[in-house]
Amino acid sequence: MMDPMAGDDTRTFASTTAGDIPAGTRPAADPRTPGPDPSAPRPRGWAAHLLVVAIVLAALNLRPAITSLGALLEEVRVALGMSGSVAGLLTSVPPLCFAVFGVTAPRLARRFGPGAVVCGGMAAIAAGLLIRPFAGGTAGFLAATALALMGIAVSNVLMPVIVKRWFPDRIGTMTGLYSMALALGTSTAAAVTVPATDLLGGDWRSGLALWSVLAAAAVLPWLWFVRDRGTAAGGRPGAPAAARVPPRAEQASAPRPRTDPPPLRIVRSGTAWALAVFFGLQATAAYITMGWMPQVFRDAGVPAGTAGLLLAVTMVMGVPLAFVIPRLATRLPHQGPIVLVLGACGLTGYAGLYLAPAAAPWAWALLLGIAGCAFPLALTLVGMRARTGAGVAQLSAFAQSTGYLISIPGPLLVGVLYQHSGGWGLPIGLMAALMVPQTVFGWLAGRARTVEDEAAR
Repeated sequence: MMDPMAGDDTRTFASTTAGDIPAGTRPAADPRTPGPDPSAPRPRGWAAHLLVVAIVLAALNLRPAITSLGALLEEVRVALGMSGSVAGLLTSVPPLCFAVFGVTAPRLARRFGPGAVVCGGMAAIAAGLLIRPFAGGTAGFLAATALALMGIAVSNVLMPVIVKRWFPDRIGTMTGLYSMALALGTSTAAAVTVPATDLLGGDWRSGLALWSVLAAAAVLPWLWFVRDRGTAAGGRPGAPAAARVPPRAEQASAPRPRTDPPPLRIVRSGTAWALAVFFGLQATAAYITMGWMPQVFRDAGVPAGTAGLLLAVTMVMGVPLAFVIPRLATRLPHQGPIVLVLGACGLTGYAGLYLAPAAAPWAWALLLGIAGCAFPLALTLVGMRARTGAGVAQLSAFAQSTGYLISIPGPLLVGVLYQHSGGWGLPIGLMAALMVPQTVFGWLAGRARTVEDEAAR
């Protein structure tokens, strides 16, 4: 049966498995480009479409816990009696949780299967979002928020793994799809939370708890994939184990025990470090933009309502471009040129904010929105810089956890510079300066290499 998801990404990833080609006629592989994992199960028919729905719903839930809180932060702070410093620390809690909990994702995936872990992650998000508005105090609110962020952290790491394992010849398309859904969830939660709260009677608790419904809906399609642990090749996710045994295994004279490959020494890979730094610096820019860009425009004389719309424009740019950029990246032997274009847009946008923020604010917001698409590019590179699903899991955990640790000081440092300098010159200069190493490390991460090859040297 033809895979309904197969198609246009086959220039980078062949759609056939090793078992489909006679050993004597198999063409030599390009050593620079990783191929599909021959042990990966391939979804077929309705299971493939259900998995696409599951991925999209999961991606929609990876940011509303953060942006919905940002929209109602003042109401939450007053109601719970938070100090200004505690409320400020909330902006650094997400990357901290992503770094701490993200490293556990590969181990959990090996034990329970990636589908089961993502399903549990969606359940944790739903529970955390439902509990936190009614926790009754600052400590309970933070604990419930951490529960939701834990679910987001493991799902963040495993999304590239899911794509690599089940859609190895559609990495660009599927990464673009869930990146687009992630951007849509981010911007929608920021734009809809306040109006939805007003419709629900003006109670901020109802406005925050509303997003638990979306997370609960995301649990349902993942239940079908809980049973699959990727232990056999060729079957559909969720199929019984016997149905996933390849034909050649039945012809073997004696069963051979399955042994998992040893974990990669990922810290030996220069590409892994380059990707981690690139991921961390783009995350730094994203959190600074989400937290401070409206204030930059307001201080320049732009009305508050318009400043909020400018941020929405920046976030919405990630919706169409998050689908285009990963597909383009999988067609290039080196993704460095994309990094250069994104970096140039970012530097131009920061220059506009520095020199004349109120002169062409929509142009600066548009350029910074384009620069923010370094995020879906980084996710695509995670899937391209490893040969196997296990390698992608380790690389994703390393790059995201290390990257989010790198991103923690950025928003706080911008706030300190703004407070002590009395203006936005130094903070914007810092943002522009960070764009330079982001571009350099992105170029290095874009080279056609794999972490398995580098770690083995």
